[in-house]
Amino acid sequence: MEFMPLPEVTTLAAPVFVFSVILEWWAVKTGKWHGSYETKDAIASLAMGAGNVVVNTLTGAAALWMMSLAWPYRVLTQPVTWWSFAIAFVLYDFIYYWKHRFAHRARWWWMEHSTHHSSRHYNLTTALRQPWFGPFTGLIFLGVPLVLVGYHPYVIFFVAGLNLLYQFWIHTEAIDKMPRWFEAVFNTPSHHRVHHAINPRYLDTNYAGVFIIWDKMFGTYVPELEDDKPIYGIVKQLRTYNPFLIAFLELYGLIRDCASDGFRPDRWLRRCANAPGWSPDGQHNRSIELKQAYIKEHPEQAGQPGFPK
Repeated sequence: MEFMPLPEVTTLAAPVFVFSVILEWWAVKTGKWHGSYETKDAIASLAMGAGNVVVNTLTGAAALWMMSLAWPYRVLTQPVTWWSFAIAFVLYDFIYYWKHRFAHRARWWWMEHSTHHSSRHYNLTTALRQPWFGPFTGLIFLGVPLVLVGYHPYVIFFVAGLNLLYQFWIHTEAIDKMPRWFEAVFNTPSHHRVHHAINPRYLDTNYAGVFIIWDKMFGTYVPELEDDKPIYGIVKQLRTYNPFLIAFLELYGLIRDCASDGFRPDRWLRRCANAPGWSPDGQHNRSIELKQAYIKEHPEQAGQPGFPK
């Protein structure tokens, strides 16, 4: 079966992104909507988004080739129908949940993904703060099972674009809560604010792309609490607005730490495979240690959402 390339939905939606950012920026600055904008931070995020478009344009053929390697080994070929696309959309979101979870739980992938979390503000420009590594960290291969069950890489890239398009609007503080039924099933601004927060209870939670049900199924869901407002950014906050530093500072940090080990490939692999904050000397500063330290100071909160009993 021959497949024609499908449209790049995020590129087509670029004018909507720009208009939405301008509208939110104006509404926040005039006090009509809740939120926070810092000009240098917002410009840095927009620059990161532009750089991501350039990188993806240059590496798109490589990404398609990498996914296409599995196409000859498929066990099925899915028909091109509306329902097959709908199923692909749901299946991709399930895979996205795991891709996103791994991106937070292994430093090799966090090296790339941390770019998206590096802003200390939460607005629509944050959605555009995307990494510049293209497909070369290997996380793209988690989509191979979809190829093996018969979804052409063009279809996967298309539904991935729709997934990313959905996630744009949830990067805002202007929307408090959606209707209860919507909050129960879908990812929302409230759920995703939790994901971007560095409050101890919120670390490594709410990985969903579109359907928050995955987090509820796999024990990573934490609701946004009124008495614990999200603080945004990364645990080691960046103090730069330089897009190149934002893009590559975590890579530099990983290389620096590996260099400090000397010629120890085993340690290098462990640094890459373990969670951010892992240390070969056992003095870890991972999210689990940060949560434990918080509970030690606030034992009355043990067992609350986001904290172990």
